[in-house]
Amino acid sequence: MKVMILANSAEGLYKFRKELILEIKNEHDVIVSVPYNEVYNLKLEAIGCKVINTKIDRRGINPISDFKLLKAYSDLLSDFKPDKIITYTIKCNIYGGIASRLKNIEYYPNITGLGSAFERNKLLKKSIILLYRQGLKKAKKVFFENEENKNVMIKYKIVNSRQSVVLNGAGVNLDEFKFYNLKNDEKTIFLFMGRIMKEKGVEELFSVAKNIKKIYPETVFKILGNFEESYKDEIEKLSRDKIIEYYGRVDDVKPYIKSSQCIVLPSYHEGMSNTLLEAASMGRPIITNNISGCREAVNKNKNGFLCTPKDEKDLYIKIKRFIELPFEEKMNMGKESRNHIEKYFNKADVVNITMMNIFNN
Repeated sequence: MKVMILANSAEGLYKFRKELILEIKNEHDVIVSVPYNEVYNLKLEAIGCKVINTKIDRRGINPISDFKLLKAYSDLLSDFKPDKIITYTIKCNIYGGIASRLKNIEYYPNITGLGSAFERNKLLKKSIILLYRQGLKKAKKVFFENEENKNVMIKYKIVNSRQSVVLNGAGVNLDEFKFYNLKNDEKTIFLFMGRIMKEKGVEELFSVAKNIKKIYPETVFKILGNFEESYKDEIEKLSRDKIIEYYGRVDDVKPYIKSSQCIVLPSYHEGMSNTLLEAASMGRPIITNNISGCREAVNKNKNGFLCTPKDEKDLYIKIKRFIELPFEEKMNMGKESRNHIEKYFNKADVVNITMMNIFNN
């Protein structure tokens, strides 16, 4: 059997779905369609995938580029004649879904988050809903990373409950993201991992960091991730003023997680935050917002604190509270993080459920 996977990032596909691909590869041929990435295309080929480079305009709705993507997917399906198709992210789900339906091929979209499209202007929201209905209406199964996203899709009659399967995100490879005890250091090191953009809550985080540094000058805020151009000057100034330590985008986050004491992610929208799950797997407490895709990583305040979204004061209170905890309590929170991931987010379990729904339905 031939299985085709459509995604908008070779890096994301390899980092978060490698174990699933390897499981599929045990019995089937895998063809991957992604935008070109020199490093991660080679990594995908190294695990046995045939990789096809497909250009995707990831931002906004552009009728011309989106039609080209639909045409590209239609041509791919005609050329390779896959038996099943798995898709990730919005444009791949929509246009890959439409192409699959027109070719009468089983397809399995993954909703990795709704983002801001369902909260911004009404015209964009209406357009996305109409496109999703076209893309997903004949899907064999639709995978979600949290219950709230599933319920939204059902509410707008994009999918039905029989189609819907909720996974615990992409899961975490427990062997790759091993547990490490916190280091007993006089300074508390907080780590943010994500794109430097408003919807990740960076404006609240930066403001809180300034205020925390005034009363706890030894506290460190490490920032990982690419920034949008609008934040370039602010990042540089915060770095010069020693409010933050900015490391840009890194391929391997594990050393940064290991050197930290707490992960902070005040995001507005998530499907399921991989950064929170990976950090928790390595035994790090969490401070994040009380939203779907983030709250699942926190177990009743035993391994972290939940904040009110967009509430700078609440974020400040939770960060200050963590700093003032006895070290032994921080250690216990870290251990609880690992226990929580082992119980609910083991990648092997997520892969097994995914395989069962695709190949044994």
